[in-house]
Amino acid sequence: MVNVIWDMGGTLIDTYPEVDRALAAAVWGTAPTAQQLRHVQALRTVSIAHAIDALSAEYAVPPQTLQQAYRDLKARWQTHPAPLMPCARDLLTAVSASGGLNLVATHRDRASATALLDALGIRVDDLVCAPDGLARKPDPAMNLMLLSRHHLAPRDVVCIGDRAIDMQAAAAAGLRGILLDQDAAANGARAPKHERVQTHQTRVDVVASLCEALALLD
Repeated sequence: MVNVIWDMGGTLIDTYPEVDRALAAAVWGTAPTAQQLRHVQALRTVSIAHAIDALSAEYAVPPQTLQQAYRDLKARWQTHPAPLMPCARDLLTAVSASGGLNLVATHRDRASATALLDALGIRVDDLVCAPDGLARKPDPAMNLMLLSRHHLAPRDVVCIGDRAIDMQAAAAAGLRGILLDQDAAANGARAPKHERVQTHQTRVDVVASLCEALALLD
C-alpha cells in the first residue's frame, strides 16, 4: 500500500498554461505571443507571486492588475476548471484501490483549492494549504502534518510534485519523491536528477508524465 502526497497546480491539475495566459494578457492584451508566454512561464516557474512581482516591475503594470487577473482565473475555475494532468485520475484511483490515501499539500488557498477539486469531481482524503498558517515548501511542515495526522510511516508515502522544492520538502520529511518534469515531457527526455533536485537524502524518480508514475507505486 502506497500513500501519495500530491502537489496540486502543475502536478495533479494542469493549471500552469491558463495561469501563464492570464498573466500575459494582463500585461500585453488578449493575444500574447509565444515569446511573451515563454517569458511569463520562466518567471512563474519560480512561483506565481514571483511572476506577478517581476512582471509588475518590468512592465510598469500595477501588481493589483495582475493579482486581479489571477483572482478572475480562479473564479472561472469554479465552473470551468483547468484539466487534470493526463493519467492523474488513473493514479488517484490506483492509490485508493490499494488502500492508500490521496493527500494534497499546496501553496494555494483553501477556498480556491477546494473549489477546483470540487469542479473536477475529485475527492481527496486530506488537504493542507500553506495559507492556513503552514510554512511553504521546501519546508516540510505540510508533509509532516499529513504524516502525523494520518499516522503514516515515511516508508509508506510518496510525494509527487513538479518542482525541486516539492522534492526538497519530501526529502526533509524523509519521503521518497516522484518529480513530474514538464520539460522532459515537452522534449522527450528526462532531466538528470542531480540537476533538478538538490538532495541525495531520499530516492527521487523523474518522470515525463503521470502515466509513467503508475509503475513506480508498486
